[in-house]
Amino acid sequence: MKKYFIIFSALYICFQPLKTKAQNNYFIDGYHGGIWGHYPPGYTTFISDMLDKNPFWKLNLEIEPITWDNAKATDASGYERLKAFAKDQSAAGRIEFVNPAYGQAYLFNIQGESVIRQLKLGMKKIREHFPEAEFTTYSSEEPCFTSALPQILKSFGYRYASLKNPNTLWGGYTTAFGGELVNWTGPDGSKLLTVPRYASESLLEGSTWQTIAWNNSKEYLEGARSQGIQNPIGMCIQDAGWKNGPWLGQPKNFQYQTWRNYIANVADKQKVPDWKFTQENVQVSLVWGAQILQKMAQRTRIAENKLIMAEKINAMQGLYLRQQPKADQFEQAWQNLLLAQHHDSWIVPYNVVDKVNKLNWADQVKIWTDNSNRLSDSILALSSANGNKVQHRYKIYNTLATNRKEMVCISAGTGLKNPAVYNASGKEISTQIISNEQGERQLLFSASVPSMGFSSYMVKEKNSPLTPERAGMVKTEQGKYRIQTDLYDILINPAKGGTIESLTAKKAGNKQLVKRDKGDNYFNEMKGYFYTDSTWYSSADHPAQVTIVENGPLRVKLKIEGHIGPHPFTQHITLAEAEEKIGFDTHIDWQGNPGIGQNYKQKGKWSAEELKKAFYNDKYKLSALFPLNLKQQKVYKNAAFDVLQSKLQNTYFNTWDSIKNNLILNWIDVTQQDDEVGMTLLSDHTGSYSHAEDGILGLTLQYSGMGLWGRNYSIDGPSEYRYALLPHLKKWNKADLWTQSLKWNEPLQVQEDQPALPATASLLSLSAPGYEVSSLQISDKELTFRVFNASGGRAPVSISLAVPNATKAELIELNDTKLQTLNLKKLNNGKQTFSLSIPEFGIRTIKLHL
Repeated sequence: MKKYFIIFSALYICFQPLKTKAQNNYFIDGYHGGIWGHYPPGYTTFISDMLDKNPFWKLNLEIEPITWDNAKATDASGYERLKAFAKDQSAAGRIEFVNPAYGQAYLFNIQGESVIRQLKLGMKKIREHFPEAEFTTYSSEEPCFTSALPQILKSFGYRYASLKNPNTLWGGYTTAFGGELVNWTGPDGSKLLTVPRYASESLLEGSTWQTIAWNNSKEYLEGARSQGIQNPIGMCIQDAGWKNGPWLGQPKNFQYQTWRNYIANVADKQKVPDWKFTQENVQVSLVWGAQILQKMAQRTRIAENKLIMAEKINAMQGLYLRQQPKADQFEQAWQNLLLAQHHDSWIVPYNVVDKVNKLNWADQVKIWTDNSNRLSDSILALSSANGNKVQHRYKIYNTLATNRKEMVCISAGTGLKNPAVYNASGKEISTQIISNEQGERQLLFSASVPSMGFSSYMVKEKNSPLTPERAGMVKTEQGKYRIQTDLYDILINPAKGGTIESLTAKKAGNKQLVKRDKGDNYFNEMKGYFYTDSTWYSSADHPAQVTIVENGPLRVKLKIEGHIGPHPFTQHITLAEAEEKIGFDTHIDWQGNPGIGQNYKQKGKWSAEELKKAFYNDKYKLSALFPLNLKQQKVYKNAAFDVLQSKLQNTYFNTWDSIKNNLILNWIDVTQQDDEVGMTLLSDHTGSYSHAEDGILGLTLQYSGMGLWGRNYSIDGPSEYRYALLPHLKKWNKADLWTQSLKWNEPLQVQEDQPALPATASLLSLSAPGYEVSSLQISDKELTFRVFNASGGRAPVSISLAVPNATKAELIELNDTKLQTLNLKKLNNGKQTFSLSIPEFGIRTIKLHL
């Protein structure tokens, strides 16, 4: 992340390390950044010059891998010299590549498959330039961590890690814990030998971006030794562009090290404790609720989901149609997405990255995600174009490893008076005629599609009249709106802004989920403090107009039009038969640029001395609130390849030194103490949530005000929010919430039919629920897929395949190293099967030879 050199230069002079007794003191130096973050022309020559000038110096590099393409083209001499330095990848070598992530992502804010691709494509690019490169230690100057990293890193061949980021803590830090080394233990039980942020490594007083380890201060070294650390090591991986050379100058009472050599040959590896590191140990906070951040998060999530689905559908079609593999096109799409996930886009979204075209990070993210989406769409369009299209015939694709029956929409076509939908067997399917946003007729129906497969449907004239619609929603005598489905009974109160007065879950014994004695808080109200008007505004303050948009027989949808203060909003609430999720789509038409959040003004542009910042405090931000009628609540939340039970009493904080992990990646689940009944909140993007002892769950919608470095995070035009509620029985794993979230992220996909494909097919299925196939890729002679055990239990799972030309199945690591040959058995139905033991929260990658 680009910082301001004047301030750091002053700090560098003022805080040079104090001399201590000649002991075993060590320091990690290096550079992070790249051509998108910061990497001036000719900087590779500068690094090489400094290495020549300072033979004692060792470097730990986390440079955007595509930077080396530019360095080779524009700084060939410096590039070749650096390559020579990097050839020695032994412990005695002077250069270690510590974070190869293609887009230098934070990782805590993206889904598991993206974490894997960040590392895989980044390693590939680095090795194009540095063929001898080995990846031994993961380390980052930013808080680029997520709880599932131990198993991912080990599968890529990593042996070590560091959880320090002492000089760039603007976005947060990891919990201080332990001593010289710990076994970082991931959710699946994988252990990685790791240098933590020591228990004695306190945050630096008077700073909001440093710990005391940033310059091997006397306080830091003495504190480390007082807790028994014999070989303390500090760290500052400098911004590429800084001209300091060796960060601490000539080593008088310490040694510069690579992480590889320090952990392998210096650190005390006796009696290393295990640390069960959870996502809440990643204590990070960005300007959650800011419109610019929210839009970027939505764009990257859409592109992420679309690309994963496109790969899977392409693999399914490729097996049957013998199409040419599109690996290069998919890699290009991934490269765009991975760059869009760059940490700088999240922490400095307004910073200009393209001075010629005057584009900031947010602008560039839109370009990258548009490129990724366009490539995904073009690949699928090409796949659909192979073979003769048949009018009014469709293939419905399921990209998940579970059978599904869900609502989809297809065109009603032209020239049909009474169109109806029929399955491949000629059976008529119950249908509802609706209109899309363009006013075109659509047919809504419940499609049944097998696990990781597809089904065929067609539209043709119906001989008998259409079945009359049955009402799913009625207006009561009191002017309220009652919605009933097979699962829910909901009462909407227009007088209170269209908030939900009652929500009962029929499968939970008509359990009332709305807490009715919470004073001024209403269920699904939008409420926040508008400091420019010095008042709280709520959507419940004004009556709303309610319009029935769809009223059965399969789906009901209502439109709520109201106001939050002077700001009009429109919200659509959607429920469908047999559908457990209740959908909310909200549009707020902001009038100007209101200030929303805590009314706290930082003293200056940098405010380095100010721990308190307005954007930390979610209490004052505009939030969608859900007072839940659940006693003694517990909170569960997901992360990349992980689910944890929160240990937070509440999510609120307002100072840099008290940051809590209040992130929602995909979902937050609140249950009552016995886990018998719960409510899940799903979000379409990474942001923040709120929850406290009062039992009110909140989703942060909007903040507008001062952010980091005095930047005003303003509102520029309307905002769109998409979230869903999912009432359920039992604990999250028994309710299979991971799969429910996947269904929301990867809805059934509709394509025009291809006669060359069978009417229905299931490529892959598993013998138990609770598993995700996070990736399915095809090449000339291989089909590779990845399985994640989210809640499938500890028993071996049987995987059934409909891949008749598969000759061999192998279990492989993420770095493609073969672990074992799997026993692939042929069944009487022509399918093949094998069994696999996957620990809870474990991931396994399987390669089929075709």
